[in-house]
Amino acid sequence: MSAILGELAAGRERYTYEDYCRLPEGAPYQLIGGKLVMTPSPTPYHQMVSMKLELKMAGFVLEKGLGIVLYAPVDVYLDETETYQPDIIFISNERLAIIEEKRIKGAPDLVVEILSPSTGYYDLRSKYKVYEKKGVREYWIVDPQNKSVQVFCWREGKFVLDQEAEQQGTVKSRVITGFEVQVESIF
Repeated sequence: MSAILGELAAGRERYTYEDYCRLPEGAPYQLIGGKLVMTPSPTPYHQMVSMKLELKMAGFVLEKGLGIVLYAPVDVYLDETETYQPDIIFISNERLAIIEEKRIKGAPDLVVEILSPSTGYYDLRSKYKVYEKKGVREYWIVDPQNKSVQVFCWREGKFVLDQEAEQQGTVKSRVITGFEVQVESIF
């Protein structure tokens, strides 16, 4: 067992990005508020929803040459105590420099989090606040249980609910110009 996992088992209070980097490759953790939070493997349904949305988004972005779409697991470093693995991220061509060899350093233009029982609280509370503070321009919260999508846009330093669709309807990205998704096509 790695030393950092031993420290985790002993109940250490606060961790940094340096500690996070000492985890074994593929360890199921995110660094949220200075805590190493175990994030179990997502369910097959979660992964099906993720795959449908990421294929639509990545296909559109690649076809239009707008930037890059990446999906979990990829480390997004936001500060010394906040390193997440969002389900899907978009980085525009103008900001590709935030992609480093081992991590994304800084806020992606768009983040998608797909809620699951083990991470929903963090996605809706802790991560939401950090994404807002760090300037993520658009934040999608996808709820497979309710078959809903909420799109928050960053305006004047705060997230504002821009659109919401449940069961059916279309949501549009304000950051990826021209990209829209029929909600029923991803659930």
